[in-house]
Order: sequence, then C-alpha cells, then structure tokens
Amino acid sequence: MFHNTPLEELISKYHSNQELGLTSQQVLENQANFGANVFEKSPPPPFLKQLIEALKEPMVLLLIFAAFLALGINTYEYLYHQKANFLECAGIFIAIFLSVAITLIMENRSQKAFEALNAITQDNKIKVLRNGEIQLITQENIVAGDIVFLETGNKIPCDCRILNSQSLMCNESSLTGESMPNTKSAILSHQDSSNTYENMLYSGCFITQGNAKALCVATGNNTEFGKIAKALDSSIKTTTPLQEKLQKLSSKITIFGASAAFLAFIIQVCFFIFRDNAGFENIAQAFISSIVLIVASVPEGLPTIVAISLALNIIKMSKQNALVKKLIACETIGCVNIICSDKTGTLTQNQMSVEYSFIQDRIIEVKESYTALQSSPIKDSSFFLLHNAALNSTADITKKDNSYNFIGNPTECALLVWGDKIGFDYHKIRKNFQILHSFPFSSQTKNMTSIAQIQDKMICFSKGSPEKILDICSMMPCQDVQKIHKQILYYQSLAYRVIAFAHKELPSNTNLQDRDFLESQMVFDGFVAIADPLREEVYEAIQDCKNAGIDIKILTGDNLTTAKAIGNQLHLLDDHSIILEASQLENLSQQELLKILPKVKIIARSTPHTKMQIVNALKSQGNIVALTGDGINDAPALKNADVGIAMGISGTEVSKEASDIVLLNDSFATIVKAIEWGRGIYQNFQRFIQFQLTVNLSSVIIVLSAVIMGFTAPFSALQLLWVNLIMDGPPALTLGLEPISKNLLKQKPIQRNANIITKNMLSLIIINGIFIAFMCLLQYFTNFLGAKEEEKTSVLFTLFVVFQLFNAFNARELNNQSIFKNFASNHLMLGVFIITFALQVLIVEFGGEAFQTTPLSLEMWGKILFVGFSVIIIGELMRFILNKIK
Repeated sequence: MFHNTPLEELISKYHSNQELGLTSQQVLENQANFGANVFEKSPPPPFLKQLIEALKEPMVLLLIFAAFLALGINTYEYLYHQKANFLECAGIFIAIFLSVAITLIMENRSQKAFEALNAITQDNKIKVLRNGEIQLITQENIVAGDIVFLETGNKIPCDCRILNSQSLMCNESSLTGESMPNTKSAILSHQDSSNTYENMLYSGCFITQGNAKALCVATGNNTEFGKIAKALDSSIKTTTPLQEKLQKLSSKITIFGASAAFLAFIIQVCFFIFRDNAGFENIAQAFISSIVLIVASVPEGLPTIVAISLALNIIKMSKQNALVKKLIACETIGCVNIICSDKTGTLTQNQMSVEYSFIQDRIIEVKESYTALQSSPIKDSSFFLLHNAALNSTADITKKDNSYNFIGNPTECALLVWGDKIGFDYHKIRKNFQILHSFPFSSQTKNMTSIAQIQDKMICFSKGSPEKILDICSMMPCQDVQKIHKQILYYQSLAYRVIAFAHKELPSNTNLQDRDFLESQMVFDGFVAIADPLREEVYEAIQDCKNAGIDIKILTGDNLTTAKAIGNQLHLLDDHSIILEASQLENLSQQELLKILPKVKIIARSTPHTKMQIVNALKSQGNIVALTGDGINDAPALKNADVGIAMGISGTEVSKEASDIVLLNDSFATIVKAIEWGRGIYQNFQRFIQFQLTVNLSSVIIVLSAVIMGFTAPFSALQLLWVNLIMDGPPALTLGLEPISKNLLKQKPIQRNANIITKNMLSLIIINGIFIAFMCLLQYFTNFLGAKEEEKTSVLFTLFVVFQLFNAFNARELNNQSIFKNFASNHLMLGVFIITFALQVLIVEFGGEAFQTTPLSLEMWGKILFVGFSVIIIGELMRFILNKIK
C-alpha cells in the first residue's frame, strides 16, 4: 500500500529524486513500466450491433416490411402471370441499404467529433519537476515517479504520496461521495473516512485549500479512481431541451404523415372497390405506396442531423477558443442578454508587469536597478518586500531569450519577473530559506501569508490588497500615512493593480496556526503598481454586445477606483451608471437591489458570494445570464448561472469542471464570439427544419390531391424514397453547417422559450410548400411542360426534386434578407446541390424500369431547371412582402 510504504522506498522504486525529479530517459522508462496516465475507453460497439440498432428504427422496419411485401407480390405475379417488376423491389432494398449506411456514417462522424472534443477538454496542465526544472505538462503525460506541484483549485491528475504541504485540504467527493473536504499532510496520523488516507492525494479529486509537493505513485487505470470506474465512458448520450423539442416536432410530423398516408390508402381502396378492381395486387401496391409516403414525409433523420450539426459546430467553436463542455450551453449562450464578467485576464491581457514600487516615501520605477533598492534608507524595507515576493508565493517563471514564461498566478509571476530584472535571484532565496507554513490567498481575506525561517529568525510575510495590509500594520517606515494612501489612490485611478507588502518577526514559540496573531502589528514595507493592459479586441467586443442587446456588468476583485478607471477606458459608463462596492450590497434589501440592478455596471471588491447574489437577482428578473469565473469559490455561481464560463488559462480546474464553456484564451471577445455561434447554431436548426417541412408539406399535398381526385399516386415507391434521402441526407446537413451570418450580433437575443418555428418560417413553409405542390400538380394534370407520354412520370419526378433543391437555398435565409447576398458563401451546399442534381440526372437517364423513368431531352432539362428556379423567385417575393409589412 502506497500510504504506509517508506517514502525512500517509493522514490527508489520509481528512480525519482525529490530535488531534481525524473530525467527525460526515466520518464520514458516509467511510462513503459508503469503505464500511461490515461483511462481505457470502452470499445465502440461492433459494426454488426450498430447495424442491428439502425435496422430496428421504426421507419426502416416499415421499409423492410414494404420491400418484402413488394417482393412477395412480384413473385406471385411472376409465377402466375409471368410479369413482375423485380427492379423496383431491388431498388427499395438498395434504398434501405443507403438509408442505413447514411445513418451509420453520420452517427459515426458525430461520435468522432465528440471524441475529438473530449480530447480537447482533457488538456489539463500540471506543474512537475523534471531534469531539475519546473515544467508545465498535460496530465496524460504524467508518469509514476513524477514530482508534481498542486495548489488550490487543481484537479489531482494521478494518485500521489504527499512529500510536503501547506494548509492542504482536498475534496474527495468524486471518489468517496462525501462533500466535506479532508485535511491532508505528509504525515499519516489516521485513516480518513471511506478508506482514503491523510498522506495520499487521489486522481479526480480537487485541492480546495493550500498547496503540496507530491510523488506520483499510480496513473490511469492503476489509480483508485481507475480501479472503480474502469473507464471514463465519453459516449454517454445526452440531449438538450432543443433536441427534445425537435423530437416532439418530429413526432407530430410523423402523426401528420401517417394520417395522410392512411387517408391516401383508404381513398385508393374505395376507388378500387368503386371501379371493381379491388384485387390483391392493387391493394397491396397502394399499401406499399402509403408506407413509403410515411417514410418520405417523416424526418426520421432529424435527430441525427441535429446531433452531428451540434458536434461539428462545437468543434468549430473550440477552434475559436470557446470550448463547450455541456451541449445545452450551445442553445443557452445564444439567448444570453447579460454578461457578468471578471476584469483580470478576461478584459485585460493578463500580462502583468510591475511598473512602479513605493518603498518608504520614495517612488521607484522598475527600470531602476537592484542597487537603487540597496541604498539607504530603504534597504531594509526592500529586503523584506523582495523576500516576501519570493517566498510568499507559489508561482515560478522560466526565461528564454529575454522572454518570460509564467507558471502560476500572473500577479505573483509579475513580481518574480520584476525581481529578476533588478538582479534579485528568487531561486536562491527559496533554496536557502524554508517555508514553515502558509495561508493561501482568498477573495475573502484579500491577502496571502507565509512564515519562513530566515537564518535564525522566523519571519511572517503578508501581501495583498492595500486596504487589508494597511489594516494589519501598526508600524510605518514612512511617517506620512496620508501620503501612502494618496499614492495608492493615484495609481489605482490610472487602473494599476496595487499590491502591498508587510512583515513581522515572530517569537520562536509562535503558534503558526493562529492567523489573527500572525496578521497583526505588522511592519508596512511598501507597495508595487502592476500594469495589466486591456485587450485590443475588447473595445470592439463591448460595442458588439451593445449592438446585440447584451448588457455588461463587471464584477471585479479590484477596488472601486481601479474598477471605475477600467469602466471609463472601456466606455462602459454614462451619467446614469451605478458603481458599487460589494460591501454596499449588504445594506440593500432585495427590492432595492432589483430596482437599481439594471443601472449597475460595476461591482468592485466582488466575492464569489457577490457573484451568486447578482446572478440570482438577475435571473429572478427573467434575464439569461452568462457569468465568468476562475477561482475555486466561483464554482457554485458558475453552476447557478444560465451559462457558466471558466478561464482556460488562469482558471482553476474546479471552476472549469463547474462551467458550461471554457475560454481557451481567457478573452472577453471569445464570449461574444460564442454568443454569435450560439445564435448561428440555433438558426441553422431553423434552416433545415424549414427545408424539411417544406418537402413534407409539398409531397403530402401532391400525393393526397392526386389520390382524392381519383388518380394513381404520382410518385412510385422508389421515387419517394429518393426524395426521402434528399430530405434526410447531405442537402439537409449542409443547412445545419451554414456559415455564421455576419449580422447576428445586430439582432436581439433569442428568447429562451421562443418557438423554433417562427411566423416568418411558417409563412415561407406554407407558401413555398403549396407553390411546389401546385406547380407539380399543374404538370401532372395539364402537362404544361409539354412532356411526351412516356416522359410524364420522369418530368414530374424530376421537377419535384429540382424544386426541393432550389428551395434549399430559400431555407438559408430566415430574416427576410435576399438569398443572393450570401448565395455563394456556403461552398459545401453548392457542391451538394451539384452532386445531388447530377445523381438525379443519372437516375432519370439510366434508372429505367426500377425508377419508372425515361431519358429526357436537353431542352426538357432546361425547362425543368427554369421552372424549378421559380420557387426562389416566390421566396424572394415573400421576403420582400414580409419586409414591407414590418
């Protein structure tokens, strides 16, 4: 058991070293000997099982029944009357094969898209020690024997034995089911509940407080979590509310199609009886045609198209740095009308740099050398300030070609870079002096405190917000306290982040757990002003939000002065804007808060509790709220928001786990891009619904009208099945992958409960569906295209298909805009149109007896294309009229 094996034995077993970690060669050997840090995935179901599942679909079973019924009829006709149409039977079986093949291919592609997405979501980076250097690697590259560094908010990537820790607590609910965090330390004093051990950290659990240096002892399936789970099955299917709505819509269409088919069958039987030719063959053929009409009129491919459209669009979103973790976020993000955003890293570049330091009563620019800080009388204060930055920190930096790489908290990294630039070696300080205990930074305390042994003295260091540090100090090297406050306020008004420092020498018998004593009567050492420039793209993103009807509220941990400066720089404030500190909310009743909330633009000194309070209040007013967060304590608010958005770079793993979307670049502009994509995906669903319902309506009207008037069904079973493939196949899918419109951010947010079929859509479905049906019936009854007798069936069939192909272009536009503005933007659709039309030509020219077609002249093809294009003219006319009405 790892928990009671001597540490030296474990380190020796994995050929590791506490000070240097593993060598590059040993990493490869350990991975080969002890396994990679990945979980075995459940193998995909065998092809035969997938095939059987596809064949069990109701519409496919109906087709199979119709195919065998047709085979039986034709066999009977052949045996007793020496005539049969086995080609039609073969055609129906081929149609079944194509339908099943397309379903399997699309579902397989959808599954692969989600697997690719899962691969992105598992890109969790961990700090490790290798070859004597701190490195950031993905968790799947961790091997047994790695020395890993974990801190508050980290998701534990493997099973670890703790080497040393500070104030360490861990949430092991994913392993034990118990939500209360457990205290952890390197010394095993007792066994925790649920068979976990105090000196062990377990894969899949979270660090909720403190930090640790630990030895990886098990990876992947060899971890405790791996033994229980065996595999992380990423193939579990979930459905979103919109998918459920579409399934209900599909059910209604099925009832409509089945009712129409049943009515057509009854009418045909009545005519057979009336005409005294109600033989088995006629009734059976009518029955087959009715079954095929059901199949053709039912959009059984709708769920598949929705799933693959979601999967492929989510992959595209991830390439735009918006990683969707929960499918429902794709829908909800398009409905967002309020964004509650952090400032640091989201609105700013998170590339912090120290620009000024204030030590005693002197302002020192960063360009001044370490020698300047060594000068009297500021030598002592600068000594403690720099040691504070080095020791009271969990961050690291690496330097290459005068470029710095941040590992850890950006603020702490900026302090280390500052020290490096003025010649202060923090590595040497950390190596020579021991940290005895630490209290991590939190949004509640607004400071971080560490106790270090420096030679024969025990020194307590604290750094944090100026208000907090000044409050715990009783000694000021600078006698003019007002000057300190004035200088702090000056830099905050310029949007600098101000971090203050203090220290205290401790008696040898001090209780290191007594934070109140430690953080009292301290010596103020000074402060630094840190610049974090706004992102260049944020100005345009803010304007896009205003155009899109989205209100922005900044919930920042900065003080009121800094927050206001940022608001002014972003042009977010006007004469009616309200700026508050979080503490002021405590004095407001719920009614007072709700009254002023629409005008509140910035809340300074925000805490996770503030975020939760504001999100709840906004949601109670009917708003759809997106919230950004990066800290471990932001998790409840992220879960509570309509769309929780975590930071991919600076965010803790806890916040990412709780979120719906992760920003891979931490940028506010990516949130706006995600909203644009959410709206675009929703509109794409509307596009292929509009296309499919038009096909359904027109085909049912044509068949029913012909049958009611005493004529035979205009289309053969095989022709209807070809129409069905068009409706549920690639032409429909291309509408689900339509490029995102550029004017989406000029529209108002989508209402959460809005009907997916709008009045405009319904108007176009009805008008275009009736127009297509009318033109086809006109050809059926009057032959206005002048087809020869043997060409009539081919002409009608082709005219109907061409109408649907042209109408797919109509379905692309939902907002009464002319289709010609973006006619060539969807290259995939143009390609599918050409290929489908080419297949239609092949079917007509060479389909012969199977499809009941005869070749057509070039002139007739020209007439059909000309008449088919008229549906676009009707669509344009309708959009023009609807625009005028508006």
